[in-house]
Amino acid sequence: MKQAPFTSKRWRRVEYERLVDVGAFEGEPLELLGGQLIVAEPQHSPHAAAVGMVGDTLRASLPPGWIIRVQAPVALDDESAPEPDVAVVRGSHADYRRAHPARAALIVEVAESSLAFDRAQKGSLYARAGIADYWIVNLVDRVVEVCRDPGPDLTAPFGWRYSSVERVRPPATLTLLELPQVTVPVAALLP
Repeated sequence: MKQAPFTSKRWRRVEYERLVDVGAFEGEPLELLGGQLIVAEPQHSPHAAAVGMVGDTLRASLPPGWIIRVQAPVALDDESAPEPDVAVVRGSHADYRRAHPARAALIVEVAESSLAFDRAQKGSLYARAGIADYWIVNLVDRVVEVCRDPGPDLTAPFGWRYSSVERVRPPATLTLLELPQVTVPVAALLP
């Protein structure tokens, strides 16, 4: 007897969120990316330190009316609810009692073992969602990769990519596109 080809189920965000609400994935480090459930990599000490440093640095720099969400879902589209290491969003935490934010002024991923994945898959996903400012805190090369100008590219995993990628090292500073008054020293983002 011949084996039928295997198929995978594409999840919609509403299905995924319903299962999260009933505790189906309790304790599982999962993200929904492009309809697929992805298991998150374990965090090593440098990764955890960098996430904390990025969150603290951005939080101290933001004007009123903006918050930092650390490793919390962003409802990008009908099939994606990634949990970026840090997201800068408008409003207050109370504004997101009933639903995750759909937009972010900045998304930051801290990458060591996940560097290729964060560049290609997550970069393509964030570009497709129109996230104008995506930073990768690259712990391997000790730089921040600033990804901007999202646009269509059929060769990218989700059909979009950033056309501008700049690698920035200390002692440089970075400015958020949506909040040009916010300046962040690159050195404050690297452990």
